[in-house]
Amino acid sequence: MSTNAAFQNSSPKRTTEEADAIRVALVDDDELFREALGMNLQDEGYDVVSFSGGEAALEYFRSDDGVADIILLDWRMPNLDGIEVLRRLRDEGNEVPVIFLTVLSDQIYEESALAGGAIDYVEKSRSFSILLKRMQLITGGQKGPTAEEAGGATADTMSFGPLELHLAACRATWQGRQVDLTLTEFKIVRVMASRAGEDLSYREIYDLARGAGFIAGYGAAGFRANVRAFIKRIRQKFRAEDQKFDMIENYPGFGYRWKREGE
Repeated sequence: MSTNAAFQNSSPKRTTEEADAIRVALVDDDELFREALGMNLQDEGYDVVSFSGGEAALEYFRSDDGVADIILLDWRMPNLDGIEVLRRLRDEGNEVPVIFLTVLSDQIYEESALAGGAIDYVEKSRSFSILLKRMQLITGGQKGPTAEEAGGATADTMSFGPLELHLAACRATWQGRQVDLTLTEFKIVRVMASRAGEDLSYREIYDLARGAGFIAGYGAAGFRANVRAFIKRIRQKFRAEDQKFDMIENYPGFGYRWKREGE
């Protein structure tokens, strides 16, 4: 794999073959790591564009050809760190799913990444197969619900009172106004709303974001802090459209529930 400048200059536009592949934007200042990971991703059939820093990545996404299906983002980079890159992307309206790929293992970094709008957080020490599984959850045709998850529904839109979920686009509206949920937040809302009145455990909700059995945080129940962060952001986004939004209830010590309509 070339450096970011050479890669963009040699292939600014996607070929027909590349357009059929999932495009990954890899942002990392470690050239050897970037090259090795990029080659592995290409071997798996991904179309990869790489950048040695945040400014170059932002410049790419501001261009007409700046497209990607997923961003793999390092945290510690000179001049502009990963969390600032993510903040600028979201401020500029870029909602491409972001996975932080970093050596930082403290829970505070993971929580900050998720609070900033990242969809996942993977330590570089994890195996390549783990990263692939995380990427496949995001890009491998699982953005929308299965028929079983949707209660057998096959229509593109699911309605729950003032909530409408547009499955193909993974977009939610509340009282006719769009709520800017990430893909993970959309999955959580979809499952909670389709199981309205049912208590969902912290573990069930976390599994929607990371896959069954994923270990996170400190101790056996360390994932709870991540779930609380997810729910907090979801509530904030709905309340930005409706200050009286109160459809998500706590079940102390267990999890959360979406209220039935009229409760």
